[in-house]
Amino acid sequence: MALADVLVVSSPAALAEQAAERFVEAQTKALDESGRFSVALSGGATPRGLYARLASEPFRSRVDWGRVRVFWGDERCVPPDHPESNYRLAQELLLSRVPIPTENIYRMRGEAADQDLAAAEYAGELQTAFGLKRGERPGFDLILLGMGADGHAASLFPHSPALREVTRLAVAVYVEAVKGYRLTLTLPVLNNAVRVLFLVSGSDKAGRLRSVLTGKPSPDAPASLVRPERGTLHWIVDRAAATGLADRLPE
Repeated sequence: MALADVLVVSSPAALAEQAAERFVEAQTKALDESGRFSVALSGGATPRGLYARLASEPFRSRVDWGRVRVFWGDERCVPPDHPESNYRLAQELLLSRVPIPTENIYRMRGEAADQDLAAAEYAGELQTAFGLKRGERPGFDLILLGMGADGHAASLFPHSPALREVTRLAVAVYVEAVKGYRLTLTLPVLNNAVRVLFLVSGSDKAGRLRSVLTGKPSPDAPASLVRPERGTLHWIVDRAAATGLADRLPE
């Protein structure tokens, strides 16, 4: 992927501002083309600023929330009110603060006792929501992703068996690094999006970010395997994360 697809900003606050602009831009394009906007949200610390920014003016009023459908790229296998829940993060910072219809929110059931069944049920929700025929994949207008210091994206971790999935839309995976299960969309879904936007912040990710952006796709860093087949791929990274990309640093 060319470095021209990477925007380096000065701070996490600037990252949130630029990401909010991209969110609105993707929404406007989708509404013009299809009348609705389907977005998959991410968890972790980096999108917190984006969600808070989208819930505040002027961005709150620039989004037609009644025509937004919200999904998730992954979820921890915890109840929705758990501090580690990706749903809770978005609900508290964004969804509870904007006029989005409840029926437009498609939550992964991380609390389910049977994680494989929860993943299959979410795949079924995607099939219904997108009107998919057997073998088809949803075409998200925007998928938001973060990247871990190990190069993971969504809950696709290095060398996970889930990286080899080619038919299922969502799977349950055991993540050795966190000693727990996660639900995650699969690479075929991520790579079928109209637009994928990575948000990366922090110096601990600098080395891995450089290898992902300048190296070859590898299961060592699943983020490098996210390459939309017909859509576009964008990165917004702060100065700390971009220390290995000296030629892209802002003045």
